Amino acid sequence: MHYSRLAGFVIDCRTDDFEAAARFWSAALGLPTKPPAESDLRYREFAGAPDGLELLLQHVEHDSRAHLDIATDDLEAEVERLEALGAKRIGFVKRWWVMQAPTGHRFCVVLRPREQLEGNANRWESA
Repeated sequence: MHYSRLAGFVIDCRTDDFEAAARFWSAALGLPTKPPAESDLRYREFAGAPDGLELLLQHVEHDSRAHLDIATDDLEAEVERLEALGAKRIGFVKRWWVMQAPTGHRFCVVLRPREQLEGNANRWESA
């Protein structure tokens, strides 16, 4: 048994001026950005996203787009569940899987502690 739920949305930005992109999206969404983590300046998290969702801006090398993240307490079980539905693994990055839906959309499956998911996530029984 494992849990999973929508974790949030990521705005992928291919740009030469990431700070300007962060200012634009902050103003457009009406949400301030949190201070960047010194360990990885390619991300900006927005404060105050609704319903406990994470909203991130990510500096990327591929075309600009948006994607969603699915959080789970069992990465392999959730990826296997999604594969059974027709998704494909694209690649493992740091500590998450980039997946592709049968519709062609890319999304990520990210690991979260079970206590962050219990009570507000789907519960899946393993086969």
